[in-house]
Amino acid sequence: MSVKKIYLIRHGQTDFNVRGIVQGSGVDSALNEAGRRQAARFFAAYRHIAFDKVYTSLLRRTHESVQGFLDLGLPHEQHPGLNEISWGVREGTRITAEEDEEYHSVLQQWRAGQTSARLEGGESPDEMAARQRAFIELLLSRPEEQTVLICMHGRAMRAILCQLLGYPLSQMDSFEHHNLCLYQLDYTGSMFTVRSFLDMRHLQETAL
Repeated sequence: MSVKKIYLIRHGQTDFNVRGIVQGSGVDSALNEAGRRQAARFFAAYRHIAFDKVYTSLLRRTHESVQGFLDLGLPHEQHPGLNEISWGVREGTRITAEEDEEYHSVLQQWRAGQTSARLEGGESPDEMAARQRAFIELLLSRPEEQTVLICMHGRAMRAILCQLLGYPLSQMDSFEHHNLCLYQLDYTGSMFTVRSFLDMRHLQETAL
């Protein structure tokens, strides 16, 4: 039985991550020095994998996180379904105490199953999941791509893991993430299973 192997990573660190500034899909930030080190360590640890395709969002920070693989000449495809959720008017701003209260109120709604809720001008998990389904259908329609690398974003990663593994979006927060963390999944043709959960061993100092 043929098994599709999926390596799913979050992008490396940006200065916006460090400064607590909301990025979302509307801020096209670059990796900082720490993020580039994370990307280099991931590449060093996984360059031996024969990836058939590298998928990223449309945003620069995902491209830079897999640049080592792209430099090898691996096929690369961008997909809007992999973009981060839109945080609306909060994008590009540092969260204040008042805004933090609003943000956590929306998160509470999501955990309660109200996944149509959104911040002002932003996107709901339901809307994000809908555009992710177009990517999932594309991914599964290509059995010849047996080993793929996907680089995306934290909140979006949580949502796509829910969809791949059959969890409701209200369970998104069950899937932790850190910059340049790895989830490894297998797809047998009928179901996904997790082989590696929040793997960050490649980020250790000895990884290079």
